[in-house]
Amino acid sequence: MLSAMSTRISIIALCLLAFCMGLIWEYSALPSLESRSPSSALFDTARTRLGRAISPRVDAHPGKSGIYPLPNAHDAFAARALLAQAAERTLDVQYYIWRKDMTGTLLFEALHAAANRGVRVRLLLDDNNTSGLDTMLAALDSHPHIEVRLFNPFVIRKPRLLGYLTDFSRLNRRMHNKSFTADNQATIIGGRNIGDEYFGATEGVLFVDLDVMAVGPVVTEVSKDFDRYWASASSYPIARLLPPADPAMLAEIAAAAPLIEQDPAAAAYTSTLRHSSFVRDLIEGKLPLEWAAVRMISDDPAKGLGLAAPDTLLPYKLEKIIGKPKTDMELVSAYFVPTAAGVDWFTALTGRDVRVKVLTNSFEATDVAIVHAGYAKRRRALLKAGITLYELRRLSPERGASKSAGPIGSSASSLHAKTFSVDQHCVFIGSFNFDPRSAKLNTELGFVIDSPVLAQQIKAALDSSVPASAYEVHLSDTGQLYWIEHQKRKRVRHNTEPGTSFWQRAGIRFLSWLPIEWLL
Repeated sequence: MLSAMSTRISIIALCLLAFCMGLIWEYSALPSLESRSPSSALFDTARTRLGRAISPRVDAHPGKSGIYPLPNAHDAFAARALLAQAAERTLDVQYYIWRKDMTGTLLFEALHAAANRGVRVRLLLDDNNTSGLDTMLAALDSHPHIEVRLFNPFVIRKPRLLGYLTDFSRLNRRMHNKSFTADNQATIIGGRNIGDEYFGATEGVLFVDLDVMAVGPVVTEVSKDFDRYWASASSYPIARLLPPADPAMLAEIAAAAPLIEQDPAAAAYTSTLRHSSFVRDLIEGKLPLEWAAVRMISDDPAKGLGLAAPDTLLPYKLEKIIGKPKTDMELVSAYFVPTAAGVDWFTALTGRDVRVKVLTNSFEATDVAIVHAGYAKRRRALLKAGITLYELRRLSPERGASKSAGPIGSSASSLHAKTFSVDQHCVFIGSFNFDPRSAKLNTELGFVIDSPVLAQQIKAALDSSVPASAYEVHLSDTGQLYWIEHQKRKRVRHNTEPGTSFWQRAGIRFLSWLPIEWLL
């Protein structure tokens, strides 16, 4: 009798489970993209304020684009805000992360203010990090001059874990691209997302990052690429995913920005905006630009659905453009997971007497510990191949670091930049990390810049200033790893990984054994 009752209970439990899963499947179905409103970049913008200022300089450098590096976090924020203020026709904005914090709110309001002036705003966000933003995004989308779309969206907004349970293959693929384009005249691309940690506005971890602003022919390429993603099969109008917004929310967004600007914590940012000469110098032709041949490369947005052909992906395009390094390669990657195939590739380079230097995060500096495990398992092989490895320290005032974000380190800094130079003439700057996720899962965007000047700047940083802010990893004669730290006038040797406990090192070792490298 008990056995029969147990069987009935099991059957009932299975039926309930099947019913619940059926509901989840039903409510996680994506909306139709039929009759999605078409739109495309506006290219007739030569008579805008930005166009009138930039066109003569572009005409004076045929076939080249002007590049302005933005290593300073405050300048990177000001550049975006001021371009939004200067725009007269269109703003096309594409990001992986947009925080609802001080800088995120200020830039949301910059888009809103531009729309109030009649500027057409298209905002495309990856949906992986939009938790808590639904009301804000729906409100912005309700503006007649703003349209918001989400890439590979979660249909079940809470809890999002349910989405992964029913649609992991799709939701594991994210749009990592980052671009901010005003009037098809100036664009900012690079490693930074939108949030306080990327613009040096937090007491916690600050990300050491690099963007570039560009003018000239490459801006049109970015605008066309935005159109590809905007019209892709992964890009969903937010109005088809969320209920209508309360019209009063737009007024709240407008009111929030002045309140933030009055906060003492925002003083550095309001001061930067008031005193920045960035747009004024750009308009007056005084902004120092590096004129170079620039190629934009990106993944086919079909990668977001696992449908892109190999020759449409960024790594393939990168190799076709750059070719194989001949003398040296300087690589900066926040998340460096070379894999066995990558180790073989680097080993082949050093076998041809190519000098390779790599800067990535130390364990104490990384914000994604599991990624460090994927890198740590390859350190010995890389060092045996002759690669020079630097790991950025997590600097703090107590250890003599500056409190302000700089090009290399900051208080509680974590590397987030993605750049490399080849043979001291070619530079890549963008969103691409040297890891399996960037190569095979996420979509990415970047510039290949033919500039000995920028290449030499990266090389000089790795040769001179980086060693003071990073551990240099070595391999002893007995095959043991050790780390050299430069402290003022002395060198300190660490025989165990700096900033780690026994249990943390054990955890790294355990994670390195798991078959998860393809996810990192």
